[in-house]
This record gives sequence, structure tokens and C-alpha cells, in this order.
Amino acid sequence: MHNTLVTAVSPEVAERLRRRYPPPLVPRAVKVVLIAVGVAIAMAWLIWTATVQSTPAVSAQVAAYTVKSSTTIAVTFTVDRRDPSRPVSCQVIAQSADFQTVGEQQVPVEATEAKVVDVDIDLTTLRQATSASVKGCTLR
Repeated sequence: MHNTLVTAVSPEVAERLRRRYPPPLVPRAVKVVLIAVGVAIAMAWLIWTATVQSTPAVSAQVAAYTVKSSTTIAVTFTVDRRDPSRPVSCQVIAQSADFQTVGEQQVPVEATEAKVVDVDIDLTTLRQATSASVKGCTLR
């Protein structure tokens, strides 16, 4: 059994409390609506950004490479473009066993009708390469 203490508040005390703790300037319902609108805008922006940024204008990756000699590596890389009518430029690098860059070449990829194209190059290196990669591609 709980003992409940009920205290009667005199009108003077009630008035003093009302002046000390006035009602909020912005009603609670308005705050809730503003927060809900802010969250909706943030979610829309997040979805839009994730959708647009998840498919870059151009991407590339090495499909195959063959070490031909101590100063040459043959590289085949695949370029994927959203708009195949736009030419791109890709930077291909070759690395040695100690991950040093031993060769690099800026490779132009002309506009085509195909969205995905394979490009073959022979890359000259300073010393023997053990791997190759595409550092990045940009629209020209």
C-alpha cells in the first residue's frame, strides 16, 4: 500500500510557479513536425546521394596481365562508362614485388558505342613488374 501525499497549492504559489516557468515559445506539436520534416529531408538526401554516388561516371579494373620481360608487362583492363559516347583517360600502373611503382601510363580510351570495353596495352617498366592496376579514370 502506497501513501500518496497530496498537497493543495495555493493560488499565490501557482501564480509564482507560472511566472517562474512560462509556457514554451514553440508548442510541442510544432517541434515534432519540424523534427519529422528535417528527418524526411535528411533521408531523401541520403537516398539520393547513395543512388547517384554508387554508380560513378567511369570505372576500370585490370582483367589480366602478363609479365613479358624484365621491362615490359602486358595489361588488359576493362572500362565501364555510364555514357560510352564520352572519351576517358585511365592511369595504369605496374608494381614490383616490394609494391614500388615501376611503370605508369596515361591511357586514352576513345568514345565507343559499347558501355564496357577492354583495352590492351604494353607498359614499359624500370624493372620487373609483378602486378598491374588501374589507379583511376577520368572523363575527358
